[in-house]
Amino acid sequence: MSKRAVAAPGNASARPSLTPREIYSYLDAHVIGQERAKRAVAIAAYNHLKRCAQPKGRRLIKKSNLLLIGPTGCGKTHIARNLADCMKVPFIVADATEYTEAGYYGKDVEVMVAELLFKSGHSIEETQRGIVFIDEIDKIARRSQGARNGAGSRDIGGEGVQQSLLKLLEGREIFVPLNVTQHWNKHDFVQVDTSDILFIAAGTFSDLSMYGDGEKTIGMLGAGDGKPEKRKRIGGKELSDYGMLPELLGRLPVIVQLDPLDEAQLVDVLSGPPDSLVKEYQALLAADDVTLDFADDAMREIVRFAVARRVGARGLRGIVEEVCQDLMFEAPERRGDSVTIDAAYVRARLGRVEL
Repeated sequence: MSKRAVAAPGNASARPSLTPREIYSYLDAHVIGQERAKRAVAIAAYNHLKRCAQPKGRRLIKKSNLLLIGPTGCGKTHIARNLADCMKVPFIVADATEYTEAGYYGKDVEVMVAELLFKSGHSIEETQRGIVFIDEIDKIARRSQGARNGAGSRDIGGEGVQQSLLKLLEGREIFVPLNVTQHWNKHDFVQVDTSDILFIAAGTFSDLSMYGDGEKTIGMLGAGDGKPEKRKRIGGKELSDYGMLPELLGRLPVIVQLDPLDEAQLVDVLSGPPDSLVKEYQALLAADDVTLDFADDAMREIVRFAVARRVGARGLRGIVEEVCQDLMFEAPERRGDSVTIDAAYVRARLGRVEL
């Protein structure tokens, strides 16, 4: 048998249209920083597309589900959402803390796929190639830490949910409810194969010492000079000790650690991406015929407040809203005006609230 015949199951002619560099470039245009994370996600997504291109039943490539680890406000959800936009597939965000073990009151894990089905307009074909982002995965860690073998007290919102997720992440045909608002009503189910659904789990794992001496921060962690501290590598052992089931970690083979954002990157988050906060608020005021501009020192001042409050990129919106509140209230009466927000204006507005 020739070497070409041995390689036949890979089907080189069925390569995906997107390359890792193209996926990375798309993410790079929308996500500030996180160079290593964007490359790792691009590779995993490309491998997932190659797997989907293989005929079912003859696949040598295993699923490339991802686990993103990083502080709040560093871009975990943002990367996943933009990956779905790049791949042009349906996307939903599921909060792991909303789910319980089957048989208890609360959402069953199949509801994640039901929400994806709803998002795709009830197209099973589209659903089966979508992306499910499971946030707060660290909040369902095993709570009975004294029983490493799972023999402890029943944990319906932690270990039980991890057990229920195994079949979804691995890829099986499951029955999902058509009505996500009445999922407890055991009627109107449809069969969905999760083999080609890409699952991206994410969590802060805040009790793990990933940086420096383990001091906790949200979204940014500095070494005293405005730069993030050197990151420690987190592996399966640390995550297992944290309370994650080894079986679950085995179904999340690609572990990606995200870095905290430094001050320069947070300034870029404010104004760089196409959907940045500065552009958003400029569009809001442009609807009232008010021209808005943020001076460079104003953006640095906003970032300084975000760092002081330890809220990361996610907290920037609240700070910009606070800065622009008076202006948005007066906007209908200031048609035709041009307003430039400088550092003094930012300090005057944010000085009302004590840090």
